[in-house]
Amino acid sequence: MKFYPEKCSIQDESMKSFIDAGEIHDLLKNTQASKLRVRAIIAKSLDKNRLSMEETAVLLNANDPDLIEEIKEGARNLKNKVYGNRIVLFAPLYVGNYCSNNCKYCGFKSSNKDAVRKTLSREELIQNVQALEENGQKRLILVYGEHKKYSPEFIAETVKTVYEVKKGNGEIRRVNINAAPLDIEGFRTVKEAGIGTYQVFQETYHPEAYTWYHPSGKKADYDYRLVSLDRAMEAGIDDVGIGALFGLYDWKFEVLGLVRHTNHLEACYNVGPHTISFPRLQNASAYDIDEKYSVSDEEFVRLISILRLAVPYTGMILTAREPWHIRQQVLEFGCSQIDAGTKIEMGAYADRKLPQLQDLNKEQFKINDERSLNEVIDELLDKNFLPSFCTACYRLGRTGEHFMEFSVPGFIKRFCTPNAILTLAEYLEDYAPEETAKKGWQVIENNKKDIEGFRDLEELDRRIERIKQGERDIYF
Repeated sequence: MKFYPEKCSIQDESMKSFIDAGEIHDLLKNTQASKLRVRAIIAKSLDKNRLSMEETAVLLNANDPDLIEEIKEGARNLKNKVYGNRIVLFAPLYVGNYCSNNCKYCGFKSSNKDAVRKTLSREELIQNVQALEENGQKRLILVYGEHKKYSPEFIAETVKTVYEVKKGNGEIRRVNINAAPLDIEGFRTVKEAGIGTYQVFQETYHPEAYTWYHPSGKKADYDYRLVSLDRAMEAGIDDVGIGALFGLYDWKFEVLGLVRHTNHLEACYNVGPHTISFPRLQNASAYDIDEKYSVSDEEFVRLISILRLAVPYTGMILTAREPWHIRQQVLEFGCSQIDAGTKIEMGAYADRKLPQLQDLNKEQFKINDERSLNEVIDELLDKNFLPSFCTACYRLGRTGEHFMEFSVPGFIKRFCTPNAILTLAEYLEDYAPEETAKKGWQVIENNKKDIEGFRDLEELDRRIERIKQGERDIYF
């Protein structure tokens, strides 16, 4: 059995398959979780050191209720050390749902004849972006089915269109992508449009399970998908997002798969993933999946806490697949980004009609948090979280290795908290109802008191005043 090193020793480890299912199973089977060992690993993480696969396996095998609570408490403390109270907000925008793959769990699968297929026209895309901007959104992730219609050139053109749309004080400052894996030239084409993060989720890291869930289409090629973000790195995209769809295989195996993927990217490119996502299976049109590997709420909270400790510097995304009571709980233990005001039916943001019941024939899967952006912000403020629309790192080149220089030691908090305050101030001035604004300004005052190591609170106050006077897009 091959045990992979934590760091590549030779240059050509990139672009090669790096998952050894036997290695992961062996770690899960043979790693012991004593109290002393678990506590030592938590302490290592709290010093902002990434954990090895073996150390992560120890946490996964800790089944004593008291140790599980210690892991969760460690994750809560670590999140506060690295990210403070801020929660980054974004919205997904589905551009097209044609798909040539036949994934068993997905409503967009090619064999689903009930799915209503659509690609937004340029005008429809503009209308939906305007609607999002009118609500205060500043960050989008554009989502595309895996189909020849959605070429790198098409993706690049839609990204450029989104950036061009301005509505009042509204603008989209960062466009992330969730789309098919591309070849190196394709990734270069998309990069030139000025994208943020490019997400490719492996869905399941277990090769045999992967083959069963993906019987046809280009996505059936496990290795091509697995090293897709290597190609993105080779193309110069140094900001990538990984993820697993929990419920397809053993959740502990998937956690180690995500850690292994993180190790691989760091070893070969000196840059780990910018984000990790961990969606759970949800109902979908033509959904017919065995619930054998379903992940309970308790297991879900555990795996998020363990991932937070395993990769202290990486952003963790929680989506509206989860109901708010779960989202609210796991925000404490590691998540740093959530979507809000989410609509995943094609063109739904621009639809001014009264809200309709979800139609799974028009959506990829069921979402469980349908609240508006302001409703989400309102509840975050009630918990003294700091809603953020910040995109400053991209404007200032704090990406890739530069981002790692700041974020791995935890210094990014010194930039992110003041910038989160500035973007919240914009929202409160431009979009918030009176009661939300009142709460928001109080949360800003609370968080100003807690900024560690920030160089100039007086300058932050001056910039807030400039926002009140009408200036926008001010950042450190």
